[in-house]
Amino acid sequence: MTWYFDSHIHLSDPAYLSDMEFILKGMEHLKLKACCVSMDVENSLQTLKLAKINDLVLPFIGIHPECADDNVEKMIEMIEEHHDILSGIGEIGLDPTYDNTNTRQVHVFESLLSIAEKFNKPVSIHSRKSLDNVFEIMTSYNTKHALLHWFDGSKKQLQKAMDMGFFVSFGPVMIYANDKQTLLSKTVESKILVETDGPVRFSRCFESKSGQISFIPSVIFAAAKVLEKTFDDMTNLLEKNSKSYLGI
Repeated sequence: MTWYFDSHIHLSDPAYLSDMEFILKGMEHLKLKACCVSMDVENSLQTLKLAKINDLVLPFIGIHPECADDNVEKMIEMIEEHHDILSGIGEIGLDPTYDNTNTRQVHVFESLLSIAEKFNKPVSIHSRKSLDNVFEIMTSYNTKHALLHWFDGSKKQLQKAMDMGFFVSFGPVMIYANDKQTLLSKTVESKILVETDGPVRFSRCFESKSGQISFIPSVIFAAAKVLEKTFDDMTNLLEKNSKSYLGI
């Protein structure tokens, strides 16, 4: 049986709460598993609860750079307590949009990278406007199971990511954005993943709708077209890559 994987979605976000029963049934119908990433300590608790309800939800807990003032010590305690049921650590990373000095973000990022390595967990990394800084920090950490989610760098930065062994993911924007399609075409095939990053909203063909996990087949179809593969071949490749990323 072939499975679809959404490598990065905020399923525990309050925006999905009222539709959760429908979403989980849809995941079962589509044969789709979701890497449910978290924003902070409170949201991580919701992720853990959701994962207990349905095993198609793959729990990632962590502190997003927007929330870097959150209690990193508490997060480390949570990871240590629940490491046996965690699929990964995330969303973690850097983003100067939220902190121009970056000092606190770097501390939180490095602290959570260290605990991820301790328990050999994959990491989902936020790197908006900070790819070069992320590259520099990650030279001290294992990138074998590290994902640069929603990759938005240059071709040169993509090559750097490939040289360092990162996975990179592409979302619904890739369906209509030529620059994302070009990046996809230049990515090592074994390092490609797909995501929705819901509940972020998408324009163009999605009419500013909030990202839904049901968008994943459309993203796969678009990727297959760019790489000149059949839909089934693309699905098989992504399943293999997702399992490699997750270490399963």
